[in-house]
Amino acid sequence: MKALLLGVCLAAAVTGTASAADYSPIDCAKATTPADRTVCSHYALGQNEARMATLYGVATSLVAMGQRGDIQDAQRAFIQTREACGSDVGCLTGVYAARIRQLDGVIAGIASRGPF
Repeated sequence: MKALLLGVCLAAAVTGTASAADYSPIDCAKATTPADRTVCSHYALGQNEARMATLYGVATSLVAMGQRGDIQDAQRAFIQTREACGSDVGCLTGVYAARIRQLDGVIAGIASRGPF
């Protein structure tokens, strides 16, 4: 069951069913905000950014429109909170960890409802 869910998630991520306008990962060549520059200059934060962006894409592609709107609203709140962290690595680490947990929970909820 988990292997099938992983396959579905990867297929959704590869096909790009979620709009790229929903969330674009940080382009480090164009990073202008203190938070973006900090994420780009710290490997672990960059990994968190990539993981969060992937989970966001998968989650928004697998849920119904109503829940998708909720996830998008939470993503906008995440971005505001991330930006408020500025260059504080500890703050950014915590914000990313919280968002990744939220998105993991969304995907786990999808898996629990099946049918996979």
